[in-house]
Amino acid sequence: MATIRPFRGLRFNVDPDRLAKIVAPPYDVISPAQRETLANQDQLNVVRLTLPEQNSDDRSKFIKYARSASQLEEWRRGGEIELEDQPAYYRYTQKFSVPGTNEVFERTKLLATIKVEPYDKKVVLPHEQTFPKHKEDRMRILEATRSHLECIFGLYEDPDQSLHSLITASPGEQLCDITTSDDGIEHRFERITDIEAVEQITKAMEAKSVWIADGHHRYETALAFRENLGEKADLIAEDFMMMALCSISDPGLVLLPTHRILKSMSISTDELKDRLKEQFDVRELTNSDLMGELQRIEKKGGRAFGIALPGGTGLLAEVRNLDALVAEMAGTGGQDLQRLDVSILHGYIFAKLLCLTGHDFFTYTRLEQEALDSVENGAPAAFLMNPPTVDDMRRIAIGGDFMPQKSTYYYPKLLSGMVMWSLKDFEA
Repeated sequence: MATIRPFRGLRFNVDPDRLAKIVAPPYDVISPAQRETLANQDQLNVVRLTLPEQNSDDRSKFIKYARSASQLEEWRRGGEIELEDQPAYYRYTQKFSVPGTNEVFERTKLLATIKVEPYDKKVVLPHEQTFPKHKEDRMRILEATRSHLECIFGLYEDPDQSLHSLITASPGEQLCDITTSDDGIEHRFERITDIEAVEQITKAMEAKSVWIADGHHRYETALAFRENLGEKADLIAEDFMMMALCSISDPGLVLLPTHRILKSMSISTDELKDRLKEQFDVRELTNSDLMGELQRIEKKGGRAFGIALPGGTGLLAEVRNLDALVAEMAGTGGQDLQRLDVSILHGYIFAKLLCLTGHDFFTYTRLEQEALDSVENGAPAAFLMNPPTVDDMRRIAIGGDFMPQKSTYYYPKLLSGMVMWSLKDFEA
């Protein structure tokens, strides 16, 4: 099953206070404005590697990737980035509260290199769709730097929490403990080199399959990168990539909803309400009360959507008969996939009621308030929904189906810049 190994990481050779200005969110959640802000925070900020800038005088669009590679090598030569003196696993713990609540969670991940495997081997399993243009960009970065600059996020089954307990109890050396200023999340990063602990963790993971929680595009990029080389007699560096592994039973595993904000809507609110009534019980509700009511309905086993509208009053649409609705959708995939909130939103409300398909007619937000504010700032409607569960993701992955993109949002995101791994430092 899953083959994981400790690795010699590349780490920024700076004190924790400065590291807090060097780390950044994953490349795919950073806007151009955020990228500029992060790059200006510190000359070593990791976005200079993960999101290299396109200059106006570049001879081609590919020069920026060479710029990332040369920057990485320059920092290694200058000592700003140093190679660890021995292979290690890394324990990464995040302590946080969910936005809008006071409840505190703690989530623990093991950072390792994992052998990439085709999905049909059922060792590493996906749950979301991917898009070619996103993978091309990551392939260019990987080809140029020959390094994994960021960790993707994977989950493993651990019903008795035995592996989770082993990872959390293993002796480790603390490398940094920083709190990010914008969200107050505490990030503790430790190195595990104890020979017995490393051996126990490696052996325990051999019995596990891994579900990709976050980072499908980067995983598929690493897989294609390896497959381009053909069969090899022995393990090579390209067989592996960096992944943060977390127990599905970790009490700090939190999924947030990802809401959709429409850019335009061709029908009136009254017509939308009438169309919804075919399959939903619909009532008006203050926009600010929609999310709370959605959560209440979910707890009693129902399905519902909140539709925030301009003027402060929106619609609460509760599914009347889930089986009948799924049958009318006549969607593809198994029942677990078709019964998801996000599948109903895209397959029935958007496609059948609003005649909207594709991904260009809406934008995403995980923030309830941002969705509510959007309808007071020009958006015709924002659709709020509950998130899928971790078990939803697991069952759909096992069934071989794919959720729509951005169906899941594991909170918080992993920071990039805590550790990197270069293929040239691979030890067979």
